[in-house]
Amino acid sequence: MDVRLTGAQALALRMTSLLLRPHPVARADGVAGVVEWFGAMQAQDVASGMWSLGVRLPGRTLDDVREALERREALRTWPMRGTVHLVPARDARWMLAVTGVRVLAGAAARRATLGLTEAEADRAADVLGAALAGGGRLTRAQCLAALNAAGIETAGQRGYHLLWYASQRGVTCIAPHVGTEQTFALLEEWVPDPRRPERDEALGILALRYFRSHGPTTVQDFARWTGLTVADARRGITVAGDALATVRVEGVPAVVDAALLDAPREPVDDLHVLPGFDEYLLGFKDRALMLDPAHQQAVIPGGNGVFQATVVRGGRVVGTWKRTIGKTRVTVAVTPLVPFRAADRKRAEAAFEAYGRFLGLPLRFTW
Repeated sequence: MDVRLTGAQALALRMTSLLLRPHPVARADGVAGVVEWFGAMQAQDVASGMWSLGVRLPGRTLDDVREALERREALRTWPMRGTVHLVPARDARWMLAVTGVRVLAGAAARRATLGLTEAEADRAADVLGAALAGGGRLTRAQCLAALNAAGIETAGQRGYHLLWYASQRGVTCIAPHVGTEQTFALLEEWVPDPRRPERDEALGILALRYFRSHGPTTVQDFARWTGLTVADARRGITVAGDALATVRVEGVPAVVDAALLDAPREPVDDLHVLPGFDEYLLGFKDRALMLDPAHQQAVIPGGNGVFQATVVRGGRVVGTWKRTIGKTRVTVAVTPLVPFRAADRKRAEAAFEAYGRFLGLPLRFTW
């Protein structure tokens, strides 16, 4: 079937894939369901990761999400691109093995810059493994203290690299925060019953999850998201089989969840307030469908990889926002990137009310 989509039609389907509008098949219930739907969700910023889940789980609160993570419905680690993601807990080990190979291979240059050897990094992983054995959880500071006590210097960026390396090797994972502090646990103890798909099956799972949650989009976007080679990306699509379909978006080949071929493609006018590090933008290399190039500097100031939280209307970024959390309320400062009428402000403030309920705090706005 030769399916050709305009950019607007593709955007409508993409917003459905991203669970930002009703999906004809997905019934992602709870944190585990949403994270498995995506396969991985960018989460280097904890608050951003929490709201990425909250916006897709209407009615749930921040405490609900935290409790789900304590139940190990998902965990944080560095499965690809050297960046922290939320992943299904039982899939963490194989995802690290499949997507982390090239990142680990490239880590030698970083170690040389930091004055570390591979032997030191391996010993650091062993030290952390011993310190965490028996079901323990240590804060980041306690992990660094254990390394220093073993004679492994952690000053500067060395400590971060060693913590990353231990998780990248599948020794540790990032456990939920205790208060405001990041904690680590042994992956094999935190998840004692991991899934263990063969490599081809794993590639197929990655392809299915990426395109069903981001499509329609390109093979190149999939390869970039996972860090796989284009050859491995294509192999994953082949393994996924009839669950995925090929379409054309403005003449460019793209892949989409086959279940969406009969979904409505009318332009959407939904309004969402999304965190900065959300798959909505970070899941793609080509963001032209969602972001006007004239607004890129406002959303990614300096192009340094730090994304501002966004106001999205009809699938397009129309503003940015920042929050300040106080003891009794949260203040949201909105910066429109296009003209906002009174009705637009009212819709945006209604969307932010859901964010306030998620945090359990009343809102105050500045425009």
